[in-house]
Amino acid sequence: MKIAVYGREFHPSVIPYVQRLFDLLAAQNAELWIYEGFHNFLGQQINYPQSWHTYTHYPQLPADIGFMLSLGGDGTMLAAVSIVGDSGLPVAGINFGRLGFLADIGKDDIVPSIEAILVGEYNIQKRTLLAVQSDQIALFDGNHFALNDITLFKSDSSAMITVTAHLNGELLNAYWADGIIVATPTGSTAYSLSCGGPIITPGSGNFVITPISPHNLNVRPVVVSDDMTVDLQIESRSGKFLLSCDSQTTALSTDIRLQITKAHYQVNLIRLKNYSYFANLRNKLLWGLDARNY
Repeated sequence: MKIAVYGREFHPSVIPYVQRLFDLLAAQNAELWIYEGFHNFLGQQINYPQSWHTYTHYPQLPADIGFMLSLGGDGTMLAAVSIVGDSGLPVAGINFGRLGFLADIGKDDIVPSIEAILVGEYNIQKRTLLAVQSDQIALFDGNHFALNDITLFKSDSSAMITVTAHLNGELLNAYWADGIIVATPTGSTAYSLSCGGPIITPGSGNFVITPISPHNLNVRPVVVSDDMTVDLQIESRSGKFLLSCDSQTTALSTDIRLQITKAHYQVNLIRLKNYSYFANLRNKLLWGLDARNY
């Protein structure tokens, strides 16, 4: 089988787990395509009896590639999803980070999990993405899609900004805040959650608009249908603001107007047969645990 691998430099403590993964792939005669930026680092850390191919963009992968493996945390997984784009290539994440909402395969479960994936014992979970655009400029070199969230944030540490939001052309609110987050169900357990936003289950057909430190305490997150269009206009004393699209960030002037919609494609995440979204929530957020019992 042909497998793409994406990753970033990792802590030496996980090298034995990565070696175990590549030993398994070698035993299965897997033909590997390693992300070029990861290739040199990986080659200095582990042994692999076969030669590796490298890639930097999805079009460089063979047409019959089976799936992509992301080695790292959720941030690494977001970057892998960005490379896959609208190709439909399934992505599986091995968690070498902390929480692992997206990269849900634990490092102690690498062997049974990868063995199951190699024989097709998994489900595909489709996740919605957001797209941010402007009629005035091109954003992020065309890679303007986010699996987690799109965030507008003030560019300095002083004054708030004003973000005027319209939904399908109708005024929603003028947010006086440090910024706002527009998050997918996937991203509802990320930055939005830390700012008081609700958890939204994948596939619910919604996204959430969450203000960041709003001046008015009665301004709350709003859950809206994902077929709506959000138009945003920003005012700032500095004349600029920051726009982030998952792990990408750029500074823009306040005369730039933005439009956020549901992306035209979904990403395919590999989930093992025993995967449970709600069990994942309980485990990662430590629900049901009482510190008085420990």
